Amino acid sequence: MIKSFVKKALEEDIGRGDLFSLVGKNSFASATITCKDEGVFAGRRYVKTLCKMNKLDITFYVKDGSVIHKGDVIAIIEGKSKAILRCERVMLNLMQHASGIATNVARYKKVLEGYDVKLLDTRKTRPHLRVFEKYAIRCGGGTNHRMGLDDCLMLKDTHLKTIDDLKLFMHEARAKLPFTCKVEIECEDVEFAKFAMQCGADIVMCDNMSCESIEQVVAYKKSHFPHVLLEASGNITQESICTYAKTGVDAISSGSLIHQATWLDFSMRITHKTIL
Repeated sequence: MIKSFVKKALEEDIGRGDLFSLVGKNSFASATITCKDEGVFAGRRYVKTLCKMNKLDITFYVKDGSVIHKGDVIAIIEGKSKAILRCERVMLNLMQHASGIATNVARYKKVLEGYDVKLLDTRKTRPHLRVFEKYAIRCGGGTNHRMGLDDCLMLKDTHLKTIDDLKLFMHEARAKLPFTCKVEIECEDVEFAKFAMQCGADIVMCDNMSCESIEQVVAYKKSHFPHVLLEASGNITQESICTYAKTGVDAISSGSLIHQATWLDFSMRITHKTIL
């Protein structure tokens, strides 16, 4: 999957062909990638695949999840100069985008230190980039929520509007879904959260609830359905996340981990060349 992804990314940039490759001589070259920012690194796995596909040797000096600083040497690449230059932008894009997400996640995790709660991403990802962006979440210390519609049945408010009898629906779902498949139900108030547990939900999402309401849901879950997992979600920010962690939920999800992340800055410089 990684190989296919980076291949398409490179093809997008090359188009009908790299015009630079038509002019001048090729050479053996070395290039250094340097960090111009502060944060957490991600993208190594993808860049290594890109280099291997283009017969480039790369030596990394940091791992995915490493804290990086301005001026740090991230990697040194060796190979044919035109191959290095052809891959340059895609290589930097991969690292900058992934590292931006990983850095954003790490900031949230820092705030949550001391709390026994998982930090989850969402399906609010850019088209065709879900696997890549969720990989970056893991590099930053976060946990992936479901990858798509096929690995957990989640009944959001829009789904619930189409269901007349939730208990009957859940009975049918258990008969048809794989044995290992969990069912999560989105709830906007305490009473419906209780009802969702009574209907057999494995996970209850407390969506846009006040912390006081979530505390009531947590108390009910502990006394009646201790096996049910509770997730808090809905406009939770880095500034407010601790108040939700204090409620006793098992997990907190936030789309902002991805869609509010800012790219880290990296640069590549040719440091040596030898005419072939």
